[in-house]
Amino acid sequence: MQLRTENATQTVAWGKKLGHLLQAQDLLLLDGDLGAGKTTFTQGLAQGLGITRPIKSPTFTLIREYQMGRIPLYHMDMYRLEDSSPEELGLSEYFAGDGVVVMEWSQFVADFLPAQYLRIQITRLAQADEQRQLTFQAQGQRYQELVASLRK
Repeated sequence: MQLRTENATQTVAWGKKLGHLLQAQDLLLLDGDLGAGKTTFTQGLAQGLGITRPIKSPTFTLIREYQMGRIPLYHMDMYRLEDSSPEELGLSEYFAGDGVVVMEWSQFVADFLPAQYLRIQITRLAQADEQRQLTFQAQGQRYQELVASLRK
């Protein structure tokens, strides 16, 4: 599924819509260049999960945990994984845990990912514009159903 947003407000709104549909142990992989809108989309997801705390990029902390919503949100950035390994971060515990995992730059831990997930490619359509294209790629039955629900 592909959709286009005209501004950050619409990107947040689609994230929020998806957030309402998520459940514990869902894994979302966000791909996109720096400044593509991965954290903006995650802000919407958090709203859909009932999280009111400000959502910040996890670039320098690797993992930010938000516990105060309907279910926890674990926002991860694997770009700066130079001093840690996926095993040291306990990724498998997060994947099997009580919350939703949103992972940016997942290609750096591709060998450690489960077989099923929802990958969302966020592409900036013009450098000086806020338009984005969101491409949803479902791996597994749960995520195919999730995308089908999002289409409605």
